[in-house]
Amino acid sequence: MADMRELQDEIGRWAAGGSGAAARELAAALGPRTAVLLEGPSDSAAVGALAARHGRDLAAEGVCVVPMGGATNIARYAALLGPPGLGLRLTGLCDENERGFYDRGLERAGAPAGGFFVCVADLEDELVRALGPEAVEETIRAEGDLRAWRTFLNQPAQHGRPRQRQLRRFLGTKKGRKIRYGRLLTEALDTGRVPGPLDALLTSL
Repeated sequence: MADMRELQDEIGRWAAGGSGAAARELAAALGPRTAVLLEGPSDSAAVGALAARHGRDLAAEGVCVVPMGGATNIARYAALLGPPGLGLRLTGLCDENERGFYDRGLERAGAPAGGFFVCVADLEDELVRALGPEAVEETIRAEGDLRAWRTFLNQPAQHGRPRQRQLRRFLGTKKGRKIRYGRLLTEALDTGRVPGPLDALLTSL
């Protein structure tokens, strides 16, 4: 039986230049109502983790979570999934310094920009600030990454930088680390300390 993960994969192929026939067929079968457009898989992991904490099955609710592979792809995905394409409601997260890409891309697709929730720097920064550096470092220790973290801190470029910025940078230094910690840090959050953009996104779905 087809599922939202298959649709997500086919949307990625469509955005990369495929015909889109398989994506349209899956969308017709699954009947999604909303596409959550996210910059990358680490954001997707965080959204999935928060939904699970709330006991929600987004796929069953007709929500397709779509990592776009970068903010500059918003125009392409909005055209394929929004009013000109599948006609889905579009929402998601964006970083403050990338709002211009989103505003222009959504405008060209005839989709409202109000459904997108803005992170000050990025979602990792939001998670680190919400948890606090000590809690993030404890998660790093629990995951067995303490040696890598200490090695990172010894790099000359990190000397004198605020701990929050160091942690944010560390999360992006190894392939797959941002994805793993996107989930882990979201799971570690107290219920009342979920970053505003992430909380608002889930509430809107």
